[in-house]
Amino acid sequence: MGGDPARLFAWACALDVETRKPGNVSLASAGHRMEAAQFLDSARVAAGPLAQAGARVGARIEGAVAATHALVQCNTNLGIVLLCAPLLAAAEHGARDAAALRDALARVLASLDLDDARHAFRAIALANPGGLGRADAQDVAAEPTVDLRAAMALAAGRDRVARQYAGTYDDVFVLGLPAFGESRRRALAAGADAAAAARAGLLRAYLEFLAAFPDSHIVRGRGDAAAHSVMAEAAPWRARARSADPQGDAALAAWDESLKARALNPGTSADLCVATALVAALVEPGLAGAARA
Repeated sequence: MGGDPARLFAWACALDVETRKPGNVSLASAGHRMEAAQFLDSARVAAGPLAQAGARVGARIEGAVAATHALVQCNTNLGIVLLCAPLLAAAEHGARDAAALRDALARVLASLDLDDARHAFRAIALANPGGLGRADAQDVAAEPTVDLRAAMALAAGRDRVARQYAGTYDDVFVLGLPAFGESRRRALAAGADAAAAARAGLLRAYLEFLAAFPDSHIVRGRGDAAAHSVMAEAAPWRARARSADPQGDAALAAWDESLKARALNPGTSADLCVATALVAALVEPGLAGAARA
């Protein structure tokens, strides 16, 4: 598997904010008291710790979150870091396709230990994500007594990022990656340049996530009913994106602004998008260079 992992991570994060994903901060539209530059800056400082060769997953997580917090003083990328740290560790096994990368990821997740949990718990407490609250078991404010994957499994029912650890990234590999690839290829065939095609792929993956399950970030901050209302609003856009690229549609931009006006931020779906883009770039390193050309 070729390509500089830090550069590929930064590319995935940049693609995320270059793509107008309704409800999320992008270059086209700030929101939730944050701007795209904060996310780009966060990616820049998080890339080094996350891509540190040979480092344990927990150390990567804590290093990336600490660097981010020191720079931007807010939580811009906790979910991204939690998802991408195991992927970048798995990439060091030399997998050449998505199936092999997922096999390597399964081995990485199976190897997570108590020390990984300690590092990750400190990182989560430092980031202090909105709506985190208290947990009956393995609360991040306390010392963990189980390994990181086991701790994530306890949270999987209420947090979609934690669910990826328990299910070996089902959402990313089964839902997000095929959607990203299909829409990207269709856009290229229709004459789009590489950058626009990558954005089309990411928007499609986002809409698939958003319509398929309640976004954990919305559930924590605004409740289950609000998350289900966003799912319902996303469903017709998902249907459209399966056959055509809705980028540039004024109605999509209006929905983006409406979600932000209602303080509805599908942040977990965006985190899954970054992980999806990173997987795509890890198995096809030239993707990042082409999309930047």
